[in-house]
Amino acid sequence: MTRLFGTDGVRGVANVDLTPELVVRLAQAAAAAISHPANKVVVGRDTRVSGPLLEMALAVGFASCGIDVLLAGVVPTPAISFLIKDEVADYGAVISASHNPPEDNGIKLFSGDGMKLPLDLEEEIERAMAGEPMRSGVIGTISQVEAAAERYAAFLVGAIEIDDIDLGGTSIVVDCAFGATSAIAPRVFRHLKATVIELNTEPVGERINQACGTSDLGPLQAAVAEHRADLGIAFDGDGDRVLLVAEDGTIIDGDTILGIAACYYAEHQRLFPKVVVTTIMSNQGLERTLEKCGVRLLRTDVGDRNVAWEMRRLGAKIGGEQSGHIIFGDHALTGDGILTAVKMLEIAHDLGEPLGHLAARIERHPQAKGNLTVGNPRAFVARCAVRTVIEDEAAQLGDAGRLLVRPSGTQPRVRILVEANQTDVAEATLSRLKEKLEALVTNPFE
Repeated sequence: MTRLFGTDGVRGVANVDLTPELVVRLAQAAAAAISHPANKVVVGRDTRVSGPLLEMALAVGFASCGIDVLLAGVVPTPAISFLIKDEVADYGAVISASHNPPEDNGIKLFSGDGMKLPLDLEEEIERAMAGEPMRSGVIGTISQVEAAAERYAAFLVGAIEIDDIDLGGTSIVVDCAFGATSAIAPRVFRHLKATVIELNTEPVGERINQACGTSDLGPLQAAVAEHRADLGIAFDGDGDRVLLVAEDGTIIDGDTILGIAACYYAEHQRLFPKVVVTTIMSNQGLERTLEKCGVRLLRTDVGDRNVAWEMRRLGAKIGGEQSGHIIFGDHALTGDGILTAVKMLEIAHDLGEPLGHLAARIERHPQAKGNLTVGNPRAFVARCAVRTVIEDEAAQLGDAGRLLVRPSGTQPRVRILVEANQTDVAEATLSRLKEKLEALVTNPFE
């Protein structure tokens, strides 16, 4: 791990890259980097097998610095953002590798206001790890958070702004990816009187994100068709992302969710300022749709942390990523999959229309995406030969579209996005670009 923090915290193969020893030091470094005296930290995790091991390591690190540790157990990542404020804690941590495979794990750190740490504080933590371990003459306590999941579920239900919402007669397939939403999401939707068909809701860490959830929507699409359901809802392993499947099998991604929400709130005079914050990956069709609704779109670098901080700067109410990280600023300060699904159901109920119909009104330009497995993605993308290939393909695409090639911040991959005015143009450009870049991976001397 050349740089400790990536786009979304620290990640690696559990007990190989992300060892208990490293996690203890990370907690001690985080304690040292906090600019004010910290007394309490809330810690949660997803269902991965390595979760309890790394949970104990994180707790030991914090407690050795005199910080009291509250263990929330298996809860979605956004639940920690909520519990930090509910417990009046100084900061929080989540042990999860989000959508990564089961053998991976990670650490996400949150500040006292429930937001992911800014880049400068992550850099300060990395510098602190190079020094002597911080210890305190006073040892912090380690205890359990009382009713963590129940309190978070109550918060989600409380976010509903329509008094008479009743989803009786609505059937929903819920795919929890064997992850952290398994015990909470079905309960929340049943509270709204929906008929819930559960899919992959067992908390089985060995299967987290495997051919399920947001990582693979095929099983959810099949289940929606089989049960003739009105909607399918898919979460990733730690529940900060959500993707939807309409009754006809159409995928409703983060861009479409943002478009539906922003246009609804703008039309109801509830979007001030009239701004949506998203990333460089978002579809230009979304931008055109928002313009028609009188809403401006602003882009950041990839990562819901970047979106959240730009939303705070602007006072924006809605933001997120195409991948399904959606932030409703009046309710949360980080991406929340269950909250997003609840708000989408609320909007559809208020308008009296299926989400699939609302999604069809959001303009989309054809996009083609691909990945390259590379040992050092940042170094690869910075190579002169790679930059030349990218620039040549961009010039050939011209005004017909755009392309992005970037290192992943969570996995050893290079992400490729091509957007064009025609599907065949996007796919042909992606195929050609990927072939050229693969040649440079196998021949590092070119």
